[in-house]
Amino acid sequence: MTPPVLVALVVGALAVRTVASKLRLPPQLTLLAVGLCVSLLPGLPDFGLEPEFVLAFVLPPLVYSAALDSSYVNIRAMLRPIGLFSVGPVVATMAAVGVAAHVLLPQFPLASALVLGAVIAPTDAVAAVSICRRLHVPRRAMVLLAGESLGNDAAALTLWKLAIVVATGATLTWWQGILAFLYAAVVGGLIGAVAGFVVHAVRVRIGDGVLESAMGVVTPFACYLLAEQAQASGVLAVAVAGVLMGHQAPYGRHTTRLRENAVWRSVDVLLESVVFAVIGLQLRTIAAAVGVSWGLVGAAAALLAVTVVVRVLWVFLVRNRDLDLKGTTIVGWAGMRGVISLAVAYATPPSMPGRELVLFATFAITVGTLLLHGSTLALLIRLLRVPADEERENADDEARVRHDAVAAASEELDRKVADRGETTPEHVVELLRSLAEHHQGAAREWMEDQEGGRAEAYQRLLATMLDVERKVFVAARDAGEIDDEVLRRVLRELDLRQASVDTP
Repeated sequence: MTPPVLVALVVGALAVRTVASKLRLPPQLTLLAVGLCVSLLPGLPDFGLEPEFVLAFVLPPLVYSAALDSSYVNIRAMLRPIGLFSVGPVVATMAAVGVAAHVLLPQFPLASALVLGAVIAPTDAVAAVSICRRLHVPRRAMVLLAGESLGNDAAALTLWKLAIVVATGATLTWWQGILAFLYAAVVGGLIGAVAGFVVHAVRVRIGDGVLESAMGVVTPFACYLLAEQAQASGVLAVAVAGVLMGHQAPYGRHTTRLRENAVWRSVDVLLESVVFAVIGLQLRTIAAAVGVSWGLVGAAAALLAVTVVVRVLWVFLVRNRDLDLKGTTIVGWAGMRGVISLAVAYATPPSMPGRELVLFATFAITVGTLLLHGSTLALLIRLLRVPADEERENADDEARVRHDAVAAASEELDRKVADRGETTPEHVVELLRSLAEHHQGAAREWMEDQEGGRAEAYQRLLATMLDVERKVFVAARDAGEIDDEVLRRVLRELDLRQASVDTP
């Protein structure tokens, strides 16, 4: 793809997504539909992306962004069920879909059919978690959905690579496959953990928010490439690094957190839009290559059914004791596939037999799950009448810790004022104390009318107080008193309050 074509693709994808947002249409499906329509126009250039480019530059930031929003504390508390859901459903889906695809489509080699199974095995929890959060689904269900999504991305991609090795003619015994999988998981996880701790340790000592943000942007790509060079799971390395970096973010600079939040939201929208648009643009070529028929459409529908049934059966057979029947039902039905599956399918080497079938079936299953689960999940949650008591608990926990944080910040203010004697005007101290108690954000208007020395004292003391508030909330998160979602919301509020009075 030439640079002008790439620019046209990006601009067009973002334009379509903007229109879809204005019209309140599903952006993913709209991009696919528009891409398919555009692909029918004559004389279009090639919009294909190199598989290596997709693996190295599309997957890492998507996984890393999702990992940053995950909760290390909650994942650790639910490590066993997340572990069961990260690997078990992937293996079961890969086997069931692979065998079914080979039986339904005899021209599809079994090894290539297993590649398809690995491609559509990972779920995309972003949409599901968004719906669940809006409808106040219990926290444990959302933690399980988000945690399993990270884990099964890594497991599925590792199995996908092993299946491609077999599909392209190499021999691999069961024991070799199991050992390769374990090596990829262990080494990939270690690389991600080391990278997460090292990058955080370096960033907190830099003192430059822009440079710290730049290091954060580089981290997923570096983790992925290091792990791949070691023949380990690059996706798992990125996921582990992202979870640890997100957990340690409260200890960094507020400017860095605000910048990174905006950067990764933008990256998510950009990459997801481009991937869905590319698949839509390529669908006509793919359909022509496989020779679409009613038999093929029926086989794709049957594979969609297998995908849905395998997940529901697994969720109920390996039912987590921390979830009641309603939570288990929601988790079982939240099996939407998304951008990861499409990106991995597109990254399948062109030399693999049956690649076009993998792309076509992945497209059909992804669209099918988005339509099926995406249109019915919210209705199912309402019909189950899931209690929203946890939302009230979150609000109560936040109010209690906020009270403690304000008290601690006020005490710190008193100590600082006492240490400095009479150098800070009393009305400045009173204003700070009032802002701490009422969380008002009108500091800049006051500062514009003050002398430089007073403004500096105001900034210095406010920064100290906000630091103490952050520490109280982080300690409450680490002690399990509040959820990471509460912490992120409060941190953003505190960061914006501090940013509102910062001067160059």
